[in-house]
Amino acid sequence: MPQDATAPSHPTSASLDDSDKDKGRGKGRGKGKGSGSGEGGDGGKLPGELRRLFRLAPFGAAAAPIAYGVTTYFMAIQAQAMDPDAKVENLALVNTLAAVAAMVAQPVFGVLSDRTRSRRGARHPWMLAGAAIGTLALLTAGLAPDIATLTVCVMVVQFGFNAFQGPFSALLPDRVPERVRGRYATGVGLGTLLGAVVGPILGSLFADAIPLGYASLAGLVALLILLFTTLVPGRDNRGEPRRPFSFGAFLSAFWVNPVRHPDFFWGFTGRILLFGGYYMIQNYALYIAQDYVGLTLDEATSTVPMLGLLGLPGLIVATAVAGPLSDRIGRRKPIVLVAGLVFAAGTVIPYALPTVAGLAAQSVVVALGFGAFAAVDQALMASVLPNPEDYGKDLGVLNLAATLPNTLAPVAAGAIVLAFGYGPLFLVAGGVALLGALAVLRIRGVR
Repeated sequence: MPQDATAPSHPTSASLDDSDKDKGRGKGRGKGKGSGSGEGGDGGKLPGELRRLFRLAPFGAAAAPIAYGVTTYFMAIQAQAMDPDAKVENLALVNTLAAVAAMVAQPVFGVLSDRTRSRRGARHPWMLAGAAIGTLALLTAGLAPDIATLTVCVMVVQFGFNAFQGPFSALLPDRVPERVRGRYATGVGLGTLLGAVVGPILGSLFADAIPLGYASLAGLVALLILLFTTLVPGRDNRGEPRRPFSFGAFLSAFWVNPVRHPDFFWGFTGRILLFGGYYMIQNYALYIAQDYVGLTLDEATSTVPMLGLLGLPGLIVATAVAGPLSDRIGRRKPIVLVAGLVFAAGTVIPYALPTVAGLAAQSVVVALGFGAFAAVDQALMASVLPNPEDYGKDLGVLNLAATLPNTLAPVAAGAIVLAFGYGPLFLVAGGVALLGALAVLRIRGVR
């Protein structure tokens, strides 16, 4: 991606030409060749280094969502088994504390990776460290005897894999030219969404053997990350200048000035709202199937993962089409807007149709909208990052908008369910997602 004299890692001449370097710094964002309307927008041949990155990035992107999906699926079952009468409150508690861990990990590890100089580059050491922490926590979560222990394990899972995701996300602005970011984001978005769908499906195979399930899927996640980091190695950057780490740098990890960088602010707001609407429903899917639709626990544990599988074809098609289309037409905002509106509409379907068929329809429509959104939103936001020297930190802040809803939204959802029941939850989630879709209209620096 863009190159800068003090940036944490630099593309070689095989990755970028001089014009792409300028575009990556923000010159001409949203227009000209750099926005995808010109060269490279038609799927031109990539240099060897980028081809390897493009092919393997979906595997790296799928790893953390698989871990989150497995944890979400298993811990709902575990919380119900530990205390059936307080399952909603306990799940909200676990997610609240896990949110703290997620909030700390991504931006802090982004700051650290921005300043890291090593034989393996800036990002890879921290990606591997985060993966190791998260994998060990997955192994331990399967043995948790009570809510307190489960809460600690889930917090460490969130911390570890968020620490992986921050530096991983910075590979986009580090290495990928503006003109093909839609294509790259399509692969990463597809990997992310497939991981989120496949995680619970794989978990359902171990519904009666949760410790084995945690262990087996921890091994899968570790394998995916090792595959990516080995075949797409980091560049030796020991000779590059490095800004010192300071307490001020640590505090800055949690802040991007919204007045100076309004496009970043509105992108962050849109993402956190849309992902919030998604996770308000997703994290309570097992309980919705039981307490709202009327399935038994055994029926729900097998049905919920299959609902995700039902939406998979639409998700794949929407993701595969939306990213390259945004490169070709040179416009990202309209696709993000329409995708968000489709997603919001799909969210409210079970309110009018409280049946398995309603949940199935919701899954299909939401998958279409969410797939297109995920494919293009990442490329859009890579074009409004404030500072090339802080890609890791800024993407860490931005990625909080995708990870914090996974932990904070269920807290809000739990309060709504306890106060009003499950029906109004769909309306609130749809309204939140609608506001997220509309936020993209406020972004001015990208078309």
